[in-house]
Amino acid sequence: MKTQRAHRVAEELQHELAQLLRGEVKDPRVGMVTVTGVEVTPDMAHARVHFTHLAGKAHAEEAVAALSRTSGFLRTQLAHRLRLYTVPQLKFVYDDSIESGMRLSQLIDEAVAEDRKHPK
Repeated sequence: MKTQRAHRVAEELQHELAQLLRGEVKDPRVGMVTVTGVEVTPDMAHARVHFTHLAGKAHAEEAVAALSRTSGFLRTQLAHRLRLYTVPQLKFVYDDSIESGMRLSQLIDEAVAEDRKHPK
């Protein structure tokens, strides 16, 4: 069960992390990252940060490792920006739902094109 407060904190974390990753993180190993969602535990001790990477799933492990290395910096910055008693521990998880959706759409398009080749 997700509390209203946990939901609001998750939204704020997503917004602030997106800004930090775009403008403050200088590590080139992080690269072009988009935060797609944040889940915060009800006790707000932990947050799962879902993200996509411009380089795609092939570089997901590298991106997770690079983001994990910057989590201390990110938590420090979040502590300055947000009014929270404690900033949650950040765990980064690659989100392949966009790539999966695009692949599924491509398969559907191919099936429709194949059906058109063979009229009934």
